[in-house]
Amino acid sequence: MNRSWNQPFAPVQIAEKTWYVGTGGLSSILIDTGEGLILLDGALPQSAPLIAENIESLGYSLRDIELIGLSHEHYDHAGGLAALARASGARVVARAPQAEALRTGRPTPEDPQYPSREFPAIEDVDVIEDGWRVTMGDIRITAVATPGHTPGGTSWLWTDCIDEECYAIAYVDSLTPISAEGFRYSDGTGDVLRRTADIVSNLECEIFLAPHPGRFGLQEGGSFIDEDGCANYAASAVARLERRLAEEGAE
Repeated sequence: MNRSWNQPFAPVQIAEKTWYVGTGGLSSILIDTGEGLILLDGALPQSAPLIAENIESLGYSLRDIELIGLSHEHYDHAGGLAALARASGARVVARAPQAEALRTGRPTPEDPQYPSREFPAIEDVDVIEDGWRVTMGDIRITAVATPGHTPGGTSWLWTDCIDEECYAIAYVDSLTPISAEGFRYSDGTGDVLRRTADIVSNLECEIFLAPHPGRFGLQEGGSFIDEDGCANYAASAVARLERRLAEEGAE
């Protein structure tokens, strides 16, 4: 684990109703719908108190959280969800591979990084499908299946405004071809990841966010509006995948 991942980091407003409430190296996104909060990702198990403190510093209570979602089922993004779900009483939703991992507290055997670190399990998880959407207050959020980095990888789409101009926001799951020793992307998962990169490249995406804040320049400050963010991220992911496949071919 990178020690910088769990450094405290003050909340950052992305758009009118959208806040970054994660740590220095791991994202957690809070959306104020006007009828309850939506939280995406919980970082590490030890990150939960930092995320809770950030949420409360904005004047909210954890009990205001109505819905919790996840980018992918690894300890550094799912680890804090169990504590945050208990404290809030929120509904936790996940695609089927994510839900299986959340209920057991470990990635499934199909995960490229299996076996990976375990994390606190969540017993009560509602399974959702690709394209699932819900409207809460002023926000309509959609889950998009983006597997490859993990089987359950999920990206999230919604619209929010800045200075009365509204933008399509995409919280895009990781596309990095990282694995445990012996796993080969050339055995099929590379094709999955390539298809996912194509999906990401074509998302409606004017503000690009990701599970690691360095991917979208959080600490650099300035505007988050970037209409090429998703396409550029997808292209870089394909380039990394091609290098990985070339390495596997040389083995």
